[in-house]
Amino acid sequence: MSGAEPTERVEVVLPGRVEPEELQFRRGPLPVAGKGQVVVAMEATGVSFAEQQMRRGRYYDQPPFPFVPGYDLVGTVVAAGPGAAPALVGKRVAALTKTGGWASHVALDAADVVEVPDGVGAAQAETAVVNGITAWQMLHRKARVRAGQTILVHGANGGVGSLLVQLAVGAGARVIGTASARHHDALRELGVSPVDHRTDDVPRRVRELAPGGVDAVFDHVGGRGIIDSWGLLAPGGTLVSYGTAATRDDTGSQQWPVLKILGRVWLWNALPNRRRAYFFNVWAGRAFGKGRFRARLRADLGQVFAALQRGEITPGIAAELPLARVADALRLAESGTVSGKVVLTP
Repeated sequence: MSGAEPTERVEVVLPGRVEPEELQFRRGPLPVAGKGQVVVAMEATGVSFAEQQMRRGRYYDQPPFPFVPGYDLVGTVVAAGPGAAPALVGKRVAALTKTGGWASHVALDAADVVEVPDGVGAAQAETAVVNGITAWQMLHRKARVRAGQTILVHGANGGVGSLLVQLAVGAGARVIGTASARHHDALRELGVSPVDHRTDDVPRRVRELAPGGVDAVFDHVGGRGIIDSWGLLAPGGTLVSYGTAATRDDTGSQQWPVLKILGRVWLWNALPNRRRAYFFNVWAGRAFGKGRFRARLRADLGQVFAALQRGEITPGIAAELPLARVADALRLAESGTVSGKVVLTP
């Protein structure tokens, strides 16, 4: 940031189930760093599927309206409170916030920020925070994919999917990815075998490519298609479900789509077979203690940033728009026409 130092915070408020143009802007004093906290001047935040669902009141554990969305952010520490390391001031850091990231300045617990390595820009890093953590943990902590295995990634051109396929190829896996036809050339360049989810019979096409089944499926779609995902697994395979995109425009209970998946996961894991199923939630680890959760997040995000720094993964930036154009950013992210992540800047 350049010019005069800012004297106020600007944040985007989601007042209820509204159209993107009805998002509100709120101005107020800059936050003050409390005990163990830092204040971060946002340089990049993002529009993920979570915010798209929150706008519709469909995210399964969103807070009550009104609130400030923003699942993650990258920025520079401008103040450190008592008990926070003064050396953090001036450092570029990333944080997983769940809400609150769509703001010019955010107060965060110092224990929740992770330093961004030199040479990685703010927008680049932003694409790899929630998306990178999700991709890394599903690939390595849940499915434990190994070199030589074959995996299926639904939505291989998306924010999570694009990082997932690159990390998987880097780990030596063979990757089949679903996406619309306009993304197929880009996927082939990454070493992915593309399948058109709009025109192909996906289960039949995947079985042609992997007659013995796949070793892992990563499914953000949910709905009835998750049954096909389970059926495509080879013996010993793992299904990782991590979203309910198929129910984005549904009405009714926001919890029901997730509860249905959890019920299927429980049932499938109770069956006498060698396959496993998981519903992945990046926040689930907090149930085992904040310290362990933070340590794992720091280690895994460090791995993703290192891969980014080495050029092993390419950040998928669909577009960069200023916070003032958040409605346009949300419309673009919801259009289904872009590859990668829509990034918001100050």
